[in-house]
Amino acid sequence: MKRRAKNFIFNARHLIEEGIYDLAAFNAEQAAQLYLKATLLELIGDYPRTHSLITLLSELRRVNEGLVTGFVRENRLKLHALEDAYLTSRYFLKEFDEDDAKKLLEISEEVIKLCEELRHKLGES
Repeated sequence: MKRRAKNFIFNARHLIEEGIYDLAAFNAEQAAQLYLKATLLELIGDYPRTHSLITLLSELRRVNEGLVTGFVRENRLKLHALEDAYLTSRYFLKEFDEDDAKKLLEISEEVIKLCEELRHKLGES
């Protein structure tokens, strides 16, 4: 799942370069969603069957409440925008511009960094 998530990140970057911003947004969201699910599977043993990044992050609070709560609090609007990108790019005809796609890719990469930090911290204890 992590490999696939990283492939979605690669695709999002490539699609931004090609000017295909709606699919870049979708790929950015898919990367974050898959990486969260892979991290939950690894650290907790299961993950909720949902597409909601906020719900998946809520489950990660079981690993490190302070770090995850702070991340969600600081990035709530960006996370909601990334969740919306999944729905709007898949089911509706929403236009994304280059700046939109880059910001969504950035928050997706931040989610992945958070997951890596949690894995690292858990490995230290």
